[in-house]
Amino acid sequence: MNIVKNEPRMNTDEHRLPEGWNRNKLSELFIIRPQKKQVKEKLDDNDNVSFVPMECLNVYNKNVTLNQTRKLHEVYGGYTYFEDDDVLLAKITPCFENGKLGIVRKLKNGVGFGSSEFIVFRPKGKVIPEYLYYYLSQESFRQKGKAVMSGAVGHKRVPKDFINEYQLPFPESIREQKRIVAILDEAFASIDKAKANAEKNLANARDLFDSYLNNIFANPGDDWEEKRLNHISENLDSKRRPVTKRDRKKGIYPYYGASGIVDYVDDYIFDEELLLISEDGANLLARTYPIAFSIHGKAWVNNHAHVLKFTNSFTQKFVQEYLNHTRIDEYVSGMAQPKLNQRMLNQIPIFLPSIIEQKRIVDQLDNLSTETKNLESVYQQKIESLDELKKSILNKAFEGEL
Repeated sequence: MNIVKNEPRMNTDEHRLPEGWNRNKLSELFIIRPQKKQVKEKLDDNDNVSFVPMECLNVYNKNVTLNQTRKLHEVYGGYTYFEDDDVLLAKITPCFENGKLGIVRKLKNGVGFGSSEFIVFRPKGKVIPEYLYYYLSQESFRQKGKAVMSGAVGHKRVPKDFINEYQLPFPESIREQKRIVAILDEAFASIDKAKANAEKNLANARDLFDSYLNNIFANPGDDWEEKRLNHISENLDSKRRPVTKRDRKKGIYPYYGASGIVDYVDDYIFDEELLLISEDGANLLARTYPIAFSIHGKAWVNNHAHVLKFTNSFTQKFVQEYLNHTRIDEYVSGMAQPKLNQRMLNQIPIFLPSIIEQKRIVDQLDNLSTETKNLESVYQQKIESLDELKKSILNKAFEGEL
């Protein structure tokens, strides 16, 4: 096979190939989207085959999740066909950019059907599936594909021509391909193990902070007093005002809603330290983000967040953490659009220690929060470094440097 040097191609890997390597179009090395009619030659309509929806295709894991089977006649018409040892690649946004990709094996009766958004690669014998899998795992490949995607927003797809014409560099020796794959398998297994440990440590650091808070609020002291929010704060809800997107003017002042900053506008309502509490019942029940958060300085607030002013910052901080670590589901009303209205907000009981004890607890929380964030930063940097190491190893692999 001759090395392709001057053909126009959609990727631009122009570096010199190592000795014994070649470069060819994917369409010349693989059958892309094999014809499903050949299945009828080996299976009957009522035979079971594996069914693989998009969610069964993983990221940075070559194994495809197999947990469903269907009758051949149920899937033959509207789904994509593949067989054992085929490589699947998601072609639609955001699955393509996220790297959803895998090799199918141990399919029921050796056959599978799945999402119409899969691209199927069947090796012709010159490149093994694992080699292609690792090559397509590269972020550089995904970036090139993303740049030429077409279609409506939310439904963009990688063009057929991009896949067919893409030039794959590869060792002509299958033995060399297997050697590279073996190195990548071992390296990625070690990296994944280290990353899992870092992610576990990251979760533990966050759990430590939450556990400390939960312990404080679940075990109030004998001298703690039960207070209502309207007895320890001033409600400023009457001053907040929504502004439609059409009428907003861009500026430098944060515009707050139920989940935090949603925009920046050219005017402000408040200029002080305040506590905002979400009105959004869905979040109050699911806790997808903090329900209470403090703001400082000039800001605009819409009517999706209650606005409370406290006489001192210690009480505000204490109440903020108390609400974020205490269930208040019973104060949320409404079925279609549940919310925490002002009347129910005022009924929420807050167990408060003395000002001196509030200050001591808040100071401890600040110190613990600082330590937790430092640990999170260390573990997050380690995770990012491991991801970069994967990219570096992949680059070396396909430049013949392993």
